[in-house]
Amino acid sequence: MKLKIALLAGDGIGPEVIDQAVKVSNAVAEKFNHEINWESALTGAAAIDAVGEPYPDETHEVCLNADAVLFGAIGHPRFDNDPSAKVRPEQGLLKMRQKLGLFANVRPTFTFPSLIDKSPLKRERIEGTDLVFLRELTGGIYFGKRGREDDGNTAFDTCTYTRAEVERLARKGFEMARQRSKKLCCVDKANVLETSRLWRETVQNLEKDYPDVEVSYEFVDAVAMRLIQWPNAYDVLITENLFGDVLTDEASVISGSMGLMPSASLGEKTSLFEPIHGSYPQAAGKDIANPLATVLSAAMMFETAFGLQAEADAIRTVVNKSLAEGVVTEDLAEGGKAHKTSQVGDWLAEHL
Repeated sequence: MKLKIALLAGDGIGPEVIDQAVKVSNAVAEKFNHEINWESALTGAAAIDAVGEPYPDETHEVCLNADAVLFGAIGHPRFDNDPSAKVRPEQGLLKMRQKLGLFANVRPTFTFPSLIDKSPLKRERIEGTDLVFLRELTGGIYFGKRGREDDGNTAFDTCTYTRAEVERLARKGFEMARQRSKKLCCVDKANVLETSRLWRETVQNLEKDYPDVEVSYEFVDAVAMRLIQWPNAYDVLITENLFGDVLTDEASVISGSMGLMPSASLGEKTSLFEPIHGSYPQAAGKDIANPLATVLSAAMMFETAFGLQAEADAIRTVVNKSLAEGVVTEDLAEGGKAHKTSQVGDWLAEHL
């Protein structure tokens, strides 16, 4: 099978972790007789430095013409520390999501047997956790009307959703739940927010189309608490953009390291796969960043974008083997031998 993949390394540790995902993907392709055509393009601070734009038209064309996009990270501290900056790397991420129609962000949270005791939560609370957040990605407060009034002393951000936006995400959630444990939780703040009441009403209207799925409705603050108390009680959770942004980062630490969790953004024109962590600029260029989230994002790509389940399973198996045998970067070494980012990638590719 011929696979055409756009490669957006981005900023910070992005290029380093992307390199390891490419090594592993090429090893899988060789093992299963596939041919990958990688096409690299600029985004984020790297693109601003090169062309003054965080998501250039050239990059968009590369993404549109690819079967899938593998993405590293966006962000640089010189923009974070400058509130007056007119162009920011993160604007590229929002523009990319909008132009590619990436409306559904899939964020799994699961535990690794060999790392169960490295989680900040007790073993008995997290054992068996296997949940998925489906976060709406192109609407809500991040894309609403915003501005300043009163000589800059008053600021506003507007959260807006249409029924169609909610329904297309909710249907994906129902379909995903059907493939798993048939449990769906709609996360909202319907006791306060009108947009949340639209979310709840829309999901309730869809229940009749999915009678085999058990649906629950919970307020976002309650879910934030229960994710820590009983994360294994959840299966598929759907929510709006801002709530999803916060809750998925909270859920990510259940596994023991944010550097382990992959994600996918599914869209109308293509799909994008990326680690959930940021650009971690303090580690950039030091060959110490954990590449496993990016490698597992590549596994999601083989499975979701190309329907290649055996290839995805092979990657996940070798990742679990590396964790069990202690072939890990310094964030997971805890007194044991810390391997370099590139060494972990080499080991994974070799053992495939």
